[in-house]
Amino acid sequence: MVSEAPPFWWEKPDWRALALSPFSALYGAVARRRLLRAVPPGVPAPVLCIGNFTVGGAGKTPTAIAFAKAAKARGLKPGIVSRGYGGGFSGVHLVDLAHDSAKHTGDEPLLLAAHAPVAVSPDRVAAARLLIAEGRDFLIMDDGFQSARLHVDYALIVVDSTRGIGNGRVIPAGPLRAPLIDQLRKADALLKVGTGSAADQVIRQAARAARSIYEARLTPGSASAISGRRFLAFAGIGNPEKFFASLTEMGGVPALTRTFPDHHPYGREEIDELMQTAAAADLGLATTAKDHVRLATGLGTPPQFLEKLAVLDVELVFDEPDTANRIIEAAQERYRQRRLKG
Repeated sequence: MVSEAPPFWWEKPDWRALALSPFSALYGAVARRRLLRAVPPGVPAPVLCIGNFTVGGAGKTPTAIAFAKAAKARGLKPGIVSRGYGGGFSGVHLVDLAHDSAKHTGDEPLLLAAHAPVAVSPDRVAAARLLIAEGRDFLIMDDGFQSARLHVDYALIVVDSTRGIGNGRVIPAGPLRAPLIDQLRKADALLKVGTGSAADQVIRQAARAARSIYEARLTPGSASAISGRRFLAFAGIGNPEKFFASLTEMGGVPALTRTFPDHHPYGREEIDELMQTAAAADLGLATTAKDHVRLATGLGTPPQFLEKLAVLDVELVFDEPDTANRIIEAAQERYRQRRLKG
């Protein structure tokens, strides 16, 4: 799976998208077949998939955390299934916050594991079964919508309001992981995150296809360490511009910025360069929670670097407070119906 999104993917289609269209047609045909024809195995627990249409950050991780919290509030025992992108495990592994590092599990599983047990594996069925064996009774699958490797009872697709689906083309001509119409057929609902208008067209298409539409926003945590300060802001995530914008919203000033590839493992030379550049310009250092967990669990990260970091954490807040409960109930009902048929 492509993980880095070139800038032209998020612009009006141009000659590059046109030149790559034959490859997109081939990629799209394979993705369509897998998405629509696969009959993935089911497991004895409801499965809620948190996915997105495109490559790149859309807000899946805070969405999965929000549902883990909501499930626990309902008396359920949620568990999270993760591919562990960026990690090194090839089998199935239950994340251990006390001992695991982002190098082994990936960064997102470490963030998720603070809220519910996380099983990491390329084999999502094996990960789901491990969680069930651990007593989990409601499963949240982080990503994996297009892979069709595990039966999903309810698929919620997260769409970023400032990026939408980019130029609307399939990889490699654009950011779509499969043709949009095929993805809509398998989706149960869309969650628009933020207040921008870039997602309005796909939201209208989903509404015409009778898919439920929900809305939410990402709310930054405490601004006390950020407001009024100037920073060298850096991020290695799918959509770093969202981080820079959030930093500004909290009253910080991203005077200098650095972007790195998604899930980037920072080396000592890069860390030293960030520290030296910030010191020379009399700036603080600010980054995301995902970047921080990679740095904090990485070998050789200087303690003084971590001490200087202002970490921007965000929480997903639904526009309608009962959204999470409605979706959890729908997933549970789908599961009940599946068990009756099976």
